[in-house]
Amino acid sequence: MFEDKVLERDGFALDEAESRQSAPASRRETLRHESPVVRQPPSPAQQDRGQAPATVKQRRNSLLRRPVVLAVGAMLLASALGGGYVYLDYANHFQSTDDAFIAARQTALAPKVSGYITAVPVTDNEHVAAGDAIARIDDRDYRTALQQAEAQVAAAKASIENVDAQLNVQQAQISANQAQVDQAQAALVFAQQQAARYEHLEQTGYGSVQNAQQYTSQLHQQQAALASAQATLKLAQRQLEALKAQRDSAVANLAQTQAQRDQAQLNLSYTTLTAAQPGRIVNLGAAVGQFAQPGTNLTMFVPDQIWVTANFKENQLDRMRPGQPVTLEIDAYPGRTIRGHVDSVQPGSGTAFSLLPAQNATGNYVKIVQRVPVKIIMDNPPTDVALGPGMSVVPTVRIDPRPSVYEKLGRYL
Repeated sequence: MFEDKVLERDGFALDEAESRQSAPASRRETLRHESPVVRQPPSPAQQDRGQAPATVKQRRNSLLRRPVVLAVGAMLLASALGGGYVYLDYANHFQSTDDAFIAARQTALAPKVSGYITAVPVTDNEHVAAGDAIARIDDRDYRTALQQAEAQVAAAKASIENVDAQLNVQQAQISANQAQVDQAQAALVFAQQQAARYEHLEQTGYGSVQNAQQYTSQLHQQQAALASAQATLKLAQRQLEALKAQRDSAVANLAQTQAQRDQAQLNLSYTTLTAAQPGRIVNLGAAVGQFAQPGTNLTMFVPDQIWVTANFKENQLDRMRPGQPVTLEIDAYPGRTIRGHVDSVQPGSGTAFSLLPAQNATGNYVKIVQRVPVKIIMDNPPTDVALGPGMSVVPTVRIDPRPSVYEKLGRYL
């Protein structure tokens, strides 16, 4: 028995016959003549396995035959890797964010006194200097009140002058009373001497009893006169003290009237609403003829002192310190580059100081990267354009002062 196998490789048919050794050769020849060779077409898998090594070899041969292309490809790959390293090294020297806005301490301007507005010398978005008038209120009532206060001050001063005159008169009266006391004391001394003399004469028999009694009576009269003069002096002194107290009251009344006058002057000055610092008028609501109440918002005021509040992610603050240089790009003016520096970093996230701070003590807590406000001061703010709160800014902070590879290459190239 014979088994025939047909093997095909690379388009060629190979015939292999295996037979047992006991079969005669003539039988094998007869079967070879009777059985024709069958050629089968190759399958796609066999074609791919046969063609794949040939394709790889052809590509290798083509690259080897083109060394310039190989060199250019290697140079491009090296350039891409080097450029990527230079870019990453340069980017690691900076931190940037687009969550930044211009900020200022804008305030609402309101009058302190009531009245009808007579003039509004400014308009919307106008720049004013410190002390410039923004609105004026009718001041006739306040001028009248000031005149009344000044008249009361004059009356208080006149009252003090009147008391001073009375004090001078009373001082003269005290001097006169003191003189009367001195006179009474001198008369008393003489009366004492006369009474003693005539009493001694009456006792020795050289004088009459009548004379002794007469001079004794005169002594008592002088004693009473001295006591009366001393009482009059004391009364005058008490009146002097009363006049001094009256003067102190007049001085206090003068201070009160002066305070009322100063208040009237302040109220008169409040009729003119002025700018406390340089800035711009925003959202002007005052109009001539409008009745303004104390505390009524007439306009918003934005001072010239502005800064940038940049909300950096907390993982961007590792190497950020006050004083580091900053480059600012304002969305409203894309062609301008403004220089600045980091002023301070807020000690806490923005949500910690919000009206409703986040409460993280919950069961379904999800960690979120917080943002921390960083205050940036402009070193050269532009004066020919309007900058105000809320305008978008893109700050770039240089956190590494050492030069990068890109900057080193720029120095040599």
